[in-house]
Amino acid sequence: MKLSSLLLAVCLGIGLAAPAASQAAAPVPLAAFFDNADFGEAVLSPSGKFLAAKVGGADRREGLAVVDLSQISVQVVARFADVDVDHVQWVNEDRLLFDTIDKRSGEGYRRFAPGLFAVDRDGKNFRQLVNRNASFVQPSSAARLLPWHTFMMEQRGAQNSDYVYVRSQKMDGPGELRYEELLRLNTRNGHVTSFGRPADTRGWMLDDKGEPRLTWGHEKGVQTIYLREQDGEKGSWRKLASFNAYGVAKQGFDPLAFGPDGTLYVVSYHAGNDKKAVHTLDLATGQVSAKPLIQLDGFDFSGHLIFGRGKLLGIRYVREARDTLWLDPDMKQMQAEIDAKLPNTVNLLTVPSRPETPNVLVRAYSDRQPTVTLIYNSESKTFNKVGDSRPQIRASEMAGQRFLRYKARDGLEIPALLTLPNDKEGQKLPLVVLVHGGPWVRGSSWGWDADAQFLASRGYAVLEPEFRGSTGFGGRHLQAGFKQWGLKMQDDIADGAKWAIAEGVADAQRICIAGASYGGYATLMGLARNPELFKCGVNWVGVTDIQLMYSGHWSAISDLSEQWKEYGMPQLIGDPEKDAEQLKATSPLLLAARIRQPLLLAYGGADQRVPIYHGTKFRDAVKAHNKDVEWVEYAEEGHGWTLPKNRIDFWGRVEKFLDRNIGAGAEKK
Repeated sequence: MKLSSLLLAVCLGIGLAAPAASQAAAPVPLAAFFDNADFGEAVLSPSGKFLAAKVGGADRREGLAVVDLSQISVQVVARFADVDVDHVQWVNEDRLLFDTIDKRSGEGYRRFAPGLFAVDRDGKNFRQLVNRNASFVQPSSAARLLPWHTFMMEQRGAQNSDYVYVRSQKMDGPGELRYEELLRLNTRNGHVTSFGRPADTRGWMLDDKGEPRLTWGHEKGVQTIYLREQDGEKGSWRKLASFNAYGVAKQGFDPLAFGPDGTLYVVSYHAGNDKKAVHTLDLATGQVSAKPLIQLDGFDFSGHLIFGRGKLLGIRYVREARDTLWLDPDMKQMQAEIDAKLPNTVNLLTVPSRPETPNVLVRAYSDRQPTVTLIYNSESKTFNKVGDSRPQIRASEMAGQRFLRYKARDGLEIPALLTLPNDKEGQKLPLVVLVHGGPWVRGSSWGWDADAQFLASRGYAVLEPEFRGSTGFGGRHLQAGFKQWGLKMQDDIADGAKWAIAEGVADAQRICIAGASYGGYATLMGLARNPELFKCGVNWVGVTDIQLMYSGHWSAISDLSEQWKEYGMPQLIGDPEKDAEQLKATSPLLLAARIRQPLLLAYGGADQRVPIYHGTKFRDAVKAHNKDVEWVEYAEEGHGWTLPKNRIDFWGRVEKFLDRNIGAGAEKK
């Protein structure tokens, strides 16, 4: 079977389309943005001779295919009738490991765990390794299977035998991970041994040889990292470091990777730096090196190291967008060659772990172009196009995006992304301020995003602020958001809208605020605090009262752990007793009577992160004073929409809601 008949046609010397002004046409359909991607994960074998990829189509479940890159032929090696292939790894050159997910069931209706399976690249010797059923009583056929709470590691192993390491989690309840055990598993016969652990640890790191060297856990707000000494088959563990598990720990670090020479690379705020940088760590003393390997101007380091041929080849990181610093001259030259051939995209290169071919995996994307996956032959200088994540999307119809910084009222610089509809530069547009969740995450980086591009395709400018408390922009930016829910964090969002008005981007009379989770909370607080600024709001799966996060409700289960409630939330959000008055003053539920603007509320019936009682209690409170409230519940969904039909339904509602309040419909009124 030829690659063209299952994945996509072979394209030699491919050039991705440059953005161009689009002609007047019907809006891009909702499904083009919010349906499941047509093509996802693709992984090169250790030698680079084969490519594993997930394939679906024609109402068939997503299966696993292996492409022989020398013959450009493909074989489907695994497919199920009732579930989709999810994560994929190469165990070695001949064998694959994968788990599953049901993409046709919402989170609340899923009754099976991911499981774990192995198969040879020719489709032979298929074996189930982990049970998908969480029942206490198992059939005799499942006797040799590992229990359902066993999961694949994100980090690849040595890839030189049939063995892999897998994680076995012991839970005390939703969100209550007691410890995570590491198991060594033979993917052919299912034989398994426990590696042992020094404490109730919750994470693991393998060294360059694929063997466990680090493990960590936290207790009573303190994180402890343990190192395995190399003095035998399993070695002995010793405490390497301990520090505050929450907030900014100046003496702390995040393990990044072990190099081929045994060097441990970490990410740290060390030596008084405000931005996280990559350092090495002295394994004898636990001390972080004074001089960083790489430090990004204006950004915390986020990314990973690229090793090959026994050395550090390069560093993948995120600034405004993803990028790569190549330390190896040959890779640097190859990157330049590819960028010259694909000048309109960011091109991320992945090399095989033990290359025997000139094949390199390339993921190309831009603000207008969803990810396209290609194989580059470094000898012939040609491309084979493997898959297009969203072939229905044409770059010429998408909107441009730029990274910027504006100043909040107290002078703090707030990073943000601004997406403007095609041919609308210099016009005062209806604006959607899209607030990210978390909130202690980075919202997004420059690149194609379904939510922002959909809104822009309907004529709206989209501003995505990285308000204080967001990660990725330094310790001071993060700490400035501590205990500032509804206060200075909220000011940053309002100041972004005011900046857009002052810059002539936004029509002051047509601004809506929207967001999910924490972004939903900020939406409600924005409507309550700044009614003169925000004319409407869209909140999905949003927190409506901080005290409810502590106390919960008899009607539903929350997955917030007791450790997080006791040691994390009081430090980052507010203490339920000491800060009770502040939490009361920043509760959308208690401020519901002040919200008179049109409001769209959407919640998942099976959400355990922000259980639905947050939504129903607020809905009942706000409807007593506001007659323009739309409510939707997706009974099978959790903390967000996993099913395409629900994403399409929700964003269709958003489209109509915005149109009648700040869009063309509002202008007609």
